[in-house]
Amino acid sequence: MSNKTRPAWLEKKINLRDCSSMKSLLRGLALNTVCEEAACPNISECFGRGIATFMILGKNCTRKCRFCNIGKEKPSEPDSLEPYNIAEAVAHLKLRHIVITSVTRDDLPDGGSGHFAGTIKAIRKTACKASIEVLIPDFKADIDAIKKITDAAPDIINHNVETVPRFYPEIRPEAGYKRSLDVLRTAKALSADKIYTKSGIMLGFGETVEEVLSVLNDLSQARCDLLSIGQYLAPSRAHYPVKEYIKPEIFDYYREKALMLGFKFVKSSPYTRSSYLADEYLSKAAAPR
Repeated sequence: MSNKTRPAWLEKKINLRDCSSMKSLLRGLALNTVCEEAACPNISECFGRGIATFMILGKNCTRKCRFCNIGKEKPSEPDSLEPYNIAEAVAHLKLRHIVITSVTRDDLPDGGSGHFAGTIKAIRKTACKASIEVLIPDFKADIDAIKKITDAAPDIINHNVETVPRFYPEIRPEAGYKRSLDVLRTAKALSADKIYTKSGIMLGFGETVEEVLSVLNDLSQARCDLLSIGQYLAPSRAHYPVKEYIKPEIFDYYREKALMLGFKFVKSSPYTRSSYLADEYLSKAAAPR
């Protein structure tokens, strides 16, 4: 299906005026958000509510996933002031829930895990009582790198599988489906069940219902607690094309199936993104069902 023929339920409007004050603060502190770099369709809603997902370790990724809008140029050296600038922004904005993510940095010895840990610790040192979620790359499933994250004790460790295994060679050639499951499994084990784990999958690449249900089962077996399911929207004609626009009722179906598998909370809709309304996951997961 052509990207020009989006159905009515995917006609979300972006109001850039809602983004101006947040953008001004972020630029003043030399901070990046994945909201902007990934061209997220929820940007005006989240920025207008004072919610942002901070992207650390620069704007350029060492991998070349075909669905992603993040830059692919040579990465810059990590900014040693970045953790403190993020902590300052968090305190200024009085955020209740913070998401910290990054580009993949295979060029760094620890994949950037120490920078993640430093950012978590810098936020904890402020008077801010916000909960913290990290959306991490796979760190090549290195146990020491993942342990730096769990030792820093965020409230949620998120790592997205993104798609079904069949599409990894074409869409995520430098990643591995089993490796991503291992990251989630290792994070859960190293945290002794004290940290929620989360993952996400995009639909619309041409996957079958059976393949999606198999991924949900695999994530459940990896003891993943929280799940996001959303519609893939190609950032440009140069990216992998959308093969199908999934109807809202199908997203509802997958949500029910995931809950039956034991996930503590699931968001599943066309505009769901991993970090969209991310504060809801923690509050809903902790609530009695």
